[in-house]
Amino acid sequence: MTPLLLACLALAIPPTILFATNLKAYRLLPQPQPAAQAVSVLIPARNEESSIGRAVESVLANVGCSFEVLVLDDRSEDATADVVRALERRDDRVRLIEGEGPPPGWCGKQRACWQLANEARNDLFLFLDADVRLAPDALARMVRFMTESGVDLASGIPRQETVGLMERLLIPLIHFVMLGFMPIASMRRTRLPSLSAGCGQLFIARREGYFQAGGHAAIRESLHDGIKLPRLFRAAGLRNDLFDATDAAECRMYRTAGEVWMGLSKNAGEALASPGLIVPMSIILLGGQVAPFALAAAAAGGWPRPWTAFEKVMVVAAVGVAWAPRLVSVGRFRQSLVGALLHPVGVSLLVAIQWYALVRKALGQPNRWKGRCYAASQSGSLAEPR
Repeated sequence: MTPLLLACLALAIPPTILFATNLKAYRLLPQPQPAAQAVSVLIPARNEESSIGRAVESVLANVGCSFEVLVLDDRSEDATADVVRALERRDDRVRLIEGEGPPPGWCGKQRACWQLANEARNDLFLFLDADVRLAPDALARMVRFMTESGVDLASGIPRQETVGLMERLLIPLIHFVMLGFMPIASMRRTRLPSLSAGCGQLFIARREGYFQAGGHAAIRESLHDGIKLPRLFRAAGLRNDLFDATDAAECRMYRTAGEVWMGLSKNAGEALASPGLIVPMSIILLGGQVAPFALAAAAAGGWPRPWTAFEKVMVVAAVGVAWAPRLVSVGRFRQSLVGALLHPVGVSLLVAIQWYALVRKALGQPNRWKGRCYAASQSGSLAEPR
């Protein structure tokens, strides 16, 4: 039993150490100052009737910064455009752009973001998902961050609002995976594309750098701009960075268990479910984040034999190491305590989603999202345009 416990500890310790190290580097945005640069807030929207109004209203409530708000209605099948038109009539900072839908070879979101960037008038672009709501000082703080950091692209994870059990189990793992497996200090020292990360819900970019890198047109097939956009910038010799957006923005990504499962699986093939990563990451996650809890249950039941005192100490240590980042995240990122307590269940589901996505891709089954169908052979190519 001791070798197994040592293996669990060996798999659990590195992510916890890196998470603790990254917490110091993953800093909140600076306090606002009067912003010299204006921002174009760019929001792609498809079937977002229930959220687009609150998203735009939250932007309009910002102070200390000049901005415009461009919303591209990507052929929505609900009243998304009507909601934006009402806001446009009320405030001339809002502009509605009628999208034409993605041509062959484009993911809908990447096409919408590219169109928005080409319509934008200002030198800073803030790409914002339609379900994200900004704090009133968020824009001014992000402008100051860009000015002081000098980077070309930056991103932060908004506070994730979780209601249902699947949301609470899985959505907080965004922080755990990013901070537990991506060294922020190394990212800042180098320009290696592999050492980059971001959150597709919120990106701020300089106009010049965006078009120099090729923008969303260069990742047109991708369903996961959170990974692909930072890598694109770094491949072009540009710099990117991360900030903690917990107190600057909030978002509820999905509203049902089915949406959580399908939403995470559609991106998985470009992340943990890629063929080169899925086996080692499954071993690391299951061995370091799930097995300690299973072994603790076995120790409590005295199975398969009575455990020695040393073995019990080791299993408690393994559980503590695995649990620590999630329990810290409850306070730091305002995450669900239930999700943290059920950490091994969430990780097990995350691994299952990765394998589900890999099997679907191997079988050639397309990804369906927001009424569109994307071929499995190419990450974002439309199989059945709508």
